[in-house]
Amino acid sequence: MTTTTSPRAIWTVILTGAAFLMVTMGMRQSMGLFVSPLNTSTGLGIASISFALAVSQFIWGAVQPIAGAFADRYGTGRVLAAGILILAVGTAITPLMTSTIGLIFAIGFLSAGGSGAGSFSVLIAAAAQRLPAERRGFASGVINAGGSFGQFVFAPLAQRLITGLGWMGALWSMAVITLAALPLARLLRRPPTPAAAKAAAATDDGGLRGALRNSLADRSYLLLHAGFFTCGFHIAFLVTHLPGEVDLCGLPASVASWSLALIGLANIAGSLAAGYWVQRFRSKYVLAWMYGSRAVLVLVYLAAPKTELTFYLFAIGLGFTWLATVPPTAAVVGKLFGTRYLATLFGLTLLSHQIGAFFGAWLGGIAITQQGNYLWMWYADALLAAAAALINLPIREAPVAPVMPLVQQRPAG
Repeated sequence: MTTTTSPRAIWTVILTGAAFLMVTMGMRQSMGLFVSPLNTSTGLGIASISFALAVSQFIWGAVQPIAGAFADRYGTGRVLAAGILILAVGTAITPLMTSTIGLIFAIGFLSAGGSGAGSFSVLIAAAAQRLPAERRGFASGVINAGGSFGQFVFAPLAQRLITGLGWMGALWSMAVITLAALPLARLLRRPPTPAAAKAAAATDDGGLRGALRNSLADRSYLLLHAGFFTCGFHIAFLVTHLPGEVDLCGLPASVASWSLALIGLANIAGSLAAGYWVQRFRSKYVLAWMYGSRAVLVLVYLAAPKTELTFYLFAIGLGFTWLATVPPTAAVVGKLFGTRYLATLFGLTLLSHQIGAFFGAWLGGIAITQQGNYLWMWYADALLAAAAALINLPIREAPVAPVMPLVQQRPAG
């Protein structure tokens, strides 16, 4: 007798993960809009605020493998609930911070830590452990699209709240909005189905320590980390400093908020496409194409006139691959090591991503402070993206299995 997950249960897991990520990623990717108001109110300087945001990038990544390990051991629902509460507290106390240390604590540790606990490593691993193997790529694409939709919704919402309520009122409002995700954590409290748990256990070799030892000795896993480092550098630089770039070009702040929103909207399509592609092509080739396209787009942007249309087209082009790198990256990790410790192992990959993000956010602040523009950061971004495209090609990856139709199988006989 064959037992499989029903289509209704599959969609419940996928849509719950997407909705949760919509909130946590929407909050994270909108913080760049608060840099200028924070600087005006506190007088701390762009470099100091950028450093606090850089710390948040690193902490968000550092939390991923820890949250993944807790989810692997104690269950997904508890980790998600704790994460959303910590994120709301960090967001709510940010307006009360008037020093760099205070901002690092509120934004860098609390908000980033809470968001990290409710992000990719926990949600995508939860889906992978509960769904048939042939649906995991599709699920990761849809969940990822939820995070992109959050950016599309939260960026203009945050800008409107800043305009209507001031930056403090906007952050307090967003802290309340964050709590709306709390009930979703209950939907992922259920353990994996017996069949999924058995399949995951079959890949277990020596427990978590054995999995960590094997993965860190694997050349393909390390190459994946190197490419994902560049992805983090690229995204953090843009999400933190795109509003500053828009201001340098003499354009209104609304161009920045709508550019961030368009990045999120375009990445919905990109994430769904990535989920489709990883079921049909080797993920390393998908990643190589994505990183290569970023290098080309940055160089085209530098040569183009800096108009509103340029920013919007640039945002759409970059947005298509923005976080669409997550499904193929998670797919490679799952192929290499199975799903039993996917939350932890993919969490470590995300840590690499966020180390790159730390440098992208921080060095951008140093560039604008010392040079008065971001030019050398743009060239560094293009060079790293081109290197990441090449780094992914030698990764060892099994061929893609054929995709089965999404129908419920009935017991034989």
